[in-house]
Amino acid sequence: MTSRNDAIAAQHEARLLWRGNRGLFALLQAAAHAGPIARVPRLGWIVTDPVLARRVLNDHDAFSMNGEGGVGHLWTQLFGDEMGRFFGGARHTEVRTRVRDLFTEDAARALIERSQGPHHRVLAGRLAAGGTVDIADTARILAGRMVADLLGLPAGLPDAAYREVFAAGERLAGLAMGTAASTELDQATVAEARSIVGEITAGVPDAYRTAGGDTLLGRCREMGLGLPLATGLATLLVIAGTETGASGTVRTAALLHDTGQQDALLADPSLMENAVREGLRVSTPAPVIGRHVARDAEVGGRVLRRGERVLVLTYLATNGAGPFDVRRPYIPETRQLWFGAGRHLCLGAAVARAQVARMLETLHADGRPYRVEGRRAARRVLVPAYAELRVAAAR
Repeated sequence: MTSRNDAIAAQHEARLLWRGNRGLFALLQAAAHAGPIARVPRLGWIVTDPVLARRVLNDHDAFSMNGEGGVGHLWTQLFGDEMGRFFGGARHTEVRTRVRDLFTEDAARALIERSQGPHHRVLAGRLAAGGTVDIADTARILAGRMVADLLGLPAGLPDAAYREVFAAGERLAGLAMGTAASTELDQATVAEARSIVGEITAGVPDAYRTAGGDTLLGRCREMGLGLPLATGLATLLVIAGTETGASGTVRTAALLHDTGQQDALLADPSLMENAVREGLRVSTPAPVIGRHVARDAEVGGRVLRRGERVLVLTYLATNGAGPFDVRRPYIPETRQLWFGAGRHLCLGAAVARAQVARMLETLHADGRPYRVEGRRAARRVLVPAYAELRVAAAR
């Protein structure tokens, strides 16, 4: 590993942010010099320190997902007040408890192997034969297959069907790009978003009625959650499971290549857990988390008033530890802040880790490093990502 390699990797990451979401790029550039917590006109409070970020995300009484600035405010406008009550109530805890067994480490590995394993074996064979593959396209398809399996939706569709679902999810997520200053959506945006939701969830009603208890929709039915709420949860899972999952997977593969650390991982496979953790830490596919200030609270010596909003800039909070390093020890301050914190910690964290690890294993299946043949950043997306990342086995 060299400082030159670190600089190259940082340049590629910066390009993804710039081309994907220039507003986000500008915010992160400015906030990098604003201190651990600061108040920004029109935006509200920004938090860049990992300890303070966790303080905000763990205090569910003072900092709510509902209300102006909160992520739940967006979903409530699309799916109604029941969705808002879900984010802030006991039903949320009940659902997480009832489906927890679907998201254990063992269950995550089984899910990834069941939904993606055959495709990974094909990918490994193409690389071993000297072919070049676009792992960005592959990751989008595989993420769609994984989500379909988890929800109980039809899983044997052609690749094109999963590309379409992913593209619809990108369009839906893209509607939130202008919500940094306000999470209040106009009626035209709500109407467009609901139309996209209809595309994404076309198969949900049938799956809700027929899916088994080993799927998320089957569990929703067994718990007595109505179809509208189940549809909202399915949409949330599609966005979280495809957009962020594909971004983190492909960017980790790029980081491992760009920093020149493949040889270290090939020489010591026990570093895989570190490589996955570092890839997700540095890429931080959910770079901003919004909350509504529900009551006055003190954070880092500053008083945040009820009705204000706060943006946790997770990208800065996690990247402060330094560049990608497969030998970096576990960092208690950041832990897994890229998945959030508290009772809204990403339920699919184990699935995301398993997905990244499976891709890296495939890319190194024949014991050789891979090289990047070409790349292209996705434009105008909420989650910075590669539109294309073509790789081949090193000669």
